[in-house]
Amino acid sequence: MNEYLASSKEDRTWAMVAHLSTLSGSFIPLGNVLGPLIIWLIKREGSAFVDAHGKEALNFNLSITIYAAISTVLIFVLIGAVLLFGLFVFWIVCMILACIKANEGNMYRYPLTIRFIK
Repeated sequence: MNEYLASSKEDRTWAMVAHLSTLSGSFIPLGNVLGPLIIWLIKREGSAFVDAHGKEALNFNLSITIYAAISTVLIFVLIGAVLLFGLFVFWIVCMILACIKANEGNMYRYPLTIRFIK
């Protein structure tokens, strides 16, 4: 993964924005997917580092959306609420770790991520 080391502060900033853009899901339906998608589509050509982080953020948030949908269905079996809360905490912690790694110029691989975009 060393081939994805950031070459500039601007690359690190855009990679971090790709991860932080997931917070738009708090205000916009599916913003947690649309934010990273927009950043990735705009900046992927200019930097391999931003391309890698954008894909990683997009894949993670697509996976989280699927896990949240499954947890929502499981609310009827009384375990879904606990799963949704745990998923939310997991999402926030992983996003913060990814932002820190991006700011340091390192790559971060989210755990439990389905790799839709390779």
